[in-house]
Amino acid sequence: MPLYNIAVLGKPTKVQLATLRSHVARAVIRFKLDPADIDVAVDPARFHPDPKSSSVAIFFGGKGSVSLDVSDVLDIASVPVLPVASETARVNKEIPTGLRGLNCVFYRGPGGADRVFGALFECLGLLPRQRRVFLSYRRNESTPVAIQLFAELSARQYEVFLDTHSIGAGVDFQESLWHSLCDVDVLLMLDSPQYFESRWTAAEFGRALAKGIGVLRVQWPTAKASGITGTASLVALDDDDFSPDQSLVPSALDRICDQLEDFRSLAHATRHLSIVGAVEEAVSRVQGSVEGMDARRAMQVRLRSGKRVVVQPTVGVPTAVTLEHALAHAGAIESAIVYDHVGIMPSWLAHMNWLASSIKGARWIKSTEAAWDLAGWET
Repeated sequence: MPLYNIAVLGKPTKVQLATLRSHVARAVIRFKLDPADIDVAVDPARFHPDPKSSSVAIFFGGKGSVSLDVSDVLDIASVPVLPVASETARVNKEIPTGLRGLNCVFYRGPGGADRVFGALFECLGLLPRQRRVFLSYRRNESTPVAIQLFAELSARQYEVFLDTHSIGAGVDFQESLWHSLCDVDVLLMLDSPQYFESRWTAAEFGRALAKGIGVLRVQWPTAKASGITGTASLVALDDDDFSPDQSLVPSALDRICDQLEDFRSLAHATRHLSIVGAVEEAVSRVQGSVEGMDARRAMQVRLRSGKRVVVQPTVGVPTAVTLEHALAHAGAIESAIVYDHVGIMPSWLAHMNWLASSIKGARWIKSTEAAWDLAGWET
């Protein structure tokens, strides 16, 4: 049985179908899935997947699609539907009335395909719905570009951390900054010539690497790559990408945002697999076994004693919602949420401990202490 089911409805073009299959194949590689784990059904007569799987329908608007009725194919109340129109002005001409209450994504324009299929994988649960990016920059060199990117990425539905905009008054600045860094998908590094001459930006870059956070480097024309930055993904700028006021021209903004859209999925997959690997190693060390992983990427673990537990690897800063979902998905089986605690604010860790003591059935486990805690769970 597939873990993930995708129904393709509406009037997709041959190019859109080919692009969808390309993105699915890429997701299989990035998340280390079996190709059979994702099923794509094009124009199915009925779409009623197993409720244990994760499912979504994507409706492509096109010529004649506005008159289509999907209610005979699926139950909109139980299966998420992602309507895709070519552009905002075409929604009423491409999307059926019954789907217009759902937020659309738009295919036309630079990076449209990546936005559409990124949203698709968010609906499936392979990517988080929160789209978070951390802007790392030198104020005396790249503030105009940082502010531009903050506005552009916010318009593209990212939650953007910018130090001058994202930290409230009266809080510990550095503690809040590191906590925010822990919870992003990507560090967007504005690599101006003096970026590494600031101990703060150098620390932001280094701590992103330490946390396994993907770094997308936007390189100024006069900045040069080094052994330090060689492993980061790159958007290279040239002189023509800048306006006289040192802000970026629209085409350069689009290029950065489009590459970020694709890089985000790779960065998240890599970080998630790192935590999965830590769990697998911990389970092996205490002579247990991992018996499978479900559509929500929860791991079914059997400890040495035979005790079954459900382990949910979690990227970023866990919340009460993380705990609620873990409990709901585990059912009657005890569960654990494994996360990387480094950099998270002490007050937040105390809040998590309070939750754990107040709500029975689930535990928080630090990824560095997973073997120790799992071994203690035997009794």
